[in-house]
Amino acid sequence: MATQHRATQPPAKCETCESDSTSEKRVQQPHKKALTNRLRRIEGQIGGVLNMVEQDRYCVDILMQISAIKSALDGVATEILSTHANGCVRRAVQEDGGEEAIEELLRVVRRMIR
Repeated sequence: MATQHRATQPPAKCETCESDSTSEKRVQQPHKKALTNRLRRIEGQIGGVLNMVEQDRYCVDILMQISAIKSALDGVATEILSTHANGCVRRAVQEDGGEEAIEELLRVVRRMIR
């Protein structure tokens, strides 16, 4: 049986995943423009929910918009998590086994699924 290959983007490169002199980790997001666009759209949705509350809109309508916002945020989080795993964590594993990076990743995933 032949396997199908999906057209996928190459793994994101994590150019500056290391600590700088201030001990703050920083990463240049490879898809920053798309992420910021998505977050601005979410920001607009939140403003819409605020307006709905101020206008005494029907509870179910407000709840549906909140659900859509949560789904959109989950999508952004998944994208950033994927970038981190394919960039920062992959590099750490290749360089030194990545035990610390894997533990950090697992802590983040545990917090995300709560």
